Amino acid sequence: MISLAELQRRIDSGDLSPDAAISQSLEAIGAQDKTIGAFVCHADDVRAASAGPLRGIAVGIKDIMDTVDFPTEMGSPIYRGFRSRGDAAVVMLLKAAGATIVGKTTTTAFASSDPTPTLNPHNHDHTPGGSSSGSAAAVGAGMIPLALGTQTGGSVIRPASFCGTAAIKPSYRLLPTVGVKCYSWTLDTVGLFAAGVNDVACGLAAMTGRPELLLPSGIPTPRIGVVTQDFADAPEAAGAEALRMATKAAERAGASVWTLALPEIIAEAWRVHPVIQEFEAHQALAWEYRENYDAMAPNLRGRLDESKGGTPAAYDEAMDVAGRARQALAKIFDDVDVILTLSAPGAAPKGLGSTGDARYNRLWTLMGVPCVNVPALIADGGLPVGVTVIARYGADAKALAAARFVEQALKR
Repeated sequence: MISLAELQRRIDSGDLSPDAAISQSLEAIGAQDKTIGAFVCHADDVRAASAGPLRGIAVGIKDIMDTVDFPTEMGSPIYRGFRSRGDAAVVMLLKAAGATIVGKTTTTAFASSDPTPTLNPHNHDHTPGGSSSGSAAAVGAGMIPLALGTQTGGSVIRPASFCGTAAIKPSYRLLPTVGVKCYSWTLDTVGLFAAGVNDVACGLAAMTGRPELLLPSGIPTPRIGVVTQDFADAPEAAGAEALRMATKAAERAGASVWTLALPEIIAEAWRVHPVIQEFEAHQALAWEYRENYDAMAPNLRGRLDESKGGTPAAYDEAMDVAGRARQALAKIFDDVDVILTLSAPGAAPKGLGSTGDARYNRLWTLMGVPCVNVPALIADGGLPVGVTVIARYGADAKALAAARFVEQALKR
């Protein structure tokens, strides 16, 4: 993979020109993407910006985010050839930081569950995950150093786990969703994929203008609470082993680590996530569902068919549960710095019939807390499996620092 932080170092030192860095990514896309299919469309020749912390950094944008330079088709024939008149807010943040947008990456239709043709870069017989399939695969294959995705259930953290990249789903609304196709306004969160935790931190700090997100030279030793999410059923062997390895590595590195039992209200929040997600989806996708029903992707159409009986009363009750669960979770962070948990049930499933299961991600999306995927092991078939480091709401810098601690511990 391409390290964003290393590219920044080489560009700043004059060892590599920004244009040469962009050319390297374009060459990698040309060499690999015909096989992997991570991009919907991409530039063949583009120049780097002359200034900014991300000058020379080629970025892929998930194809549910508006871009003036490329079509925004949202993984659906309903929007084939659609061109927005402006960029999404997060795209403008990247451009303001000097990044170069080199293409649009594949997404499941409207960031739901219908798989894309994209292949896992580590084993082409397996899914890269979804819904941010192309962004995870493009970074995991070493085509680009940075890509944007979105998460409503598990669409950043899970594909990052499957494709062996670092990734962050930041605190809710740290990154704006203006110009991003909405599925659920309570849940939709823009996230980043990069090679390692430091690379993710550099990208997020540059986009947001928040230098406090950059990793300190000395990473503090965290207090870690391990959460197995028993309410979400047992993981596969590879998922359990990834969590075990990360736990033991953190302990050997000096961290205080113990298993946490979550209160029942948090388990209840996990159960009501789909109620909130689908109630809002019926409103966010009302035009597509009512006026273009036959053109809707089959899995998404079926999900909306099944959930169309959702009532405002059930939604309000679920939102109340979520609010109480957030309060309970905040109290847990009085005793631990971060939570360590599963990023996925196991390695990427074989075939392209499914993008995998988001059951270990959706609670944290509903809680709005920052989540960082850290690659933890390589399972059978050369398939990566990650773990997730979670901090309290707004403590994105703490989540990144603790994730870096776990990443370094695993490398030892």
